[in-house]
Amino acid sequence: MRSRLAARSARLVLAAAAVTALAATTTACNNDDTADAGSSATPSAAASAGSSGSDTSSSDTPSAGSSAGGSNSSGSTDKTGSGEDDKSGSGDGGKSGYGQSCGTNDLDFTVTSESQAGGYYQVTAKAKSGITCYLDVNTPSVSFGSGADGVASPVGQGGEDPIKLTGSAVAYTGISPKTTKSNAGKEFENVIIALTDNDPNPAELKLPDTANVDKPIVTNWSTNRAETVPVIV
Repeated sequence: MRSRLAARSARLVLAAAAVTALAATTTACNNDDTADAGSSATPSAAASAGSSGSDTSSSDTPSAGSSAGGSNSSGSTDKTGSGEDDKSGSGDGGKSGYGQSCGTNDLDFTVTSESQAGGYYQVTAKAKSGITCYLDVNTPSVSFGSGADGVASPVGQGGEDPIKLTGSAVAYTGISPKTTKSNAGKEFENVIIALTDNDPNPAELKLPDTANVDKPIVTNWSTNRAETVPVIV
């Protein structure tokens, strides 16, 4: 009886030892698996991170290059723009190719009384010493006094554009103070002449005689004095 109990006790001890050993083995295996899993996961994550970083840097670089290309393109557009500006500048400079426009104060004027066409005044314009300029406007602005009824109307005779005045070169214009047949009119001893309507320096010229003024007319500038005899067509 004792021998059976001893044998049973021995078996129980062996069984308990076996369970303990199995539990230890299982725990060890689980730890190994976890370690293995961790070690295998780490390279994977590293590889993934490396791959992701590589993609990011490679995609960023071309993008920056592309932006730089856009900047260069913009620069070439600016150059084109400056070229266009240069052209427009040379266009503006084209006008200066024929010299400066005459101002009224650049010229000396003389007035003579003529008998043709019922009588008129011929004005001769000449550049002052040392000045070279051009008459750009065909018709001078002429008036007797400051009233609107004393302003001479252009009749369109003669005309050259532009006329170069320098040295002994001259231009002529003809002024008829009266174009009506009535006895009406106002008397003036001076005539005001300017090269344009808004000329800041008009010239007031003494007439050779007193003019009876009623609906006056004026011709264009011309280098041919025969073309400046004012008549109403």
